[in-house]
Amino acid sequence: MKEIIAIVRMNKVQRTRDALAAKGYYSMTVKHVLGRGLQKGLSYELEGTPGPEYSAKPRLNYIPKRMILIVVTDDQEQEVVDIIIQVNQSGNIGDGKIFVSPVSEVIRIRTKETGERAIL
Repeated sequence: MKEIIAIVRMNKVQRTRDALAAKGYYSMTVKHVLGRGLQKGLSYELEGTPGPEYSAKPRLNYIPKRMILIVVTDDQEQEVVDIIIQVNQSGNIGDGKIFVSPVSEVIRIRTKETGERAIL
């Protein structure tokens, strides 16, 4: 089994959820997160900014994103990753990241089912 963690733009969560659901992947956890990549946050200029005494641009050090967590079987991993990329890839900085990790065990609390039976 694999855990797929995708950090995506906030405005792409619904489309990602819908695309995954259309292929039968309904179970996921979504969290609000803050982060930054190589761009080190966002710089922006305010209209009407006072003169030269304000040489530094205001910065948003952490950018709001959404983290989608999904646990799938090994044979579903590539399809889920491909769906996430297809929906979220714009070619611009900030499209996000996908992390894939092995999962050693899953237990459904309600029934005590384990392994793949617990995620299907």
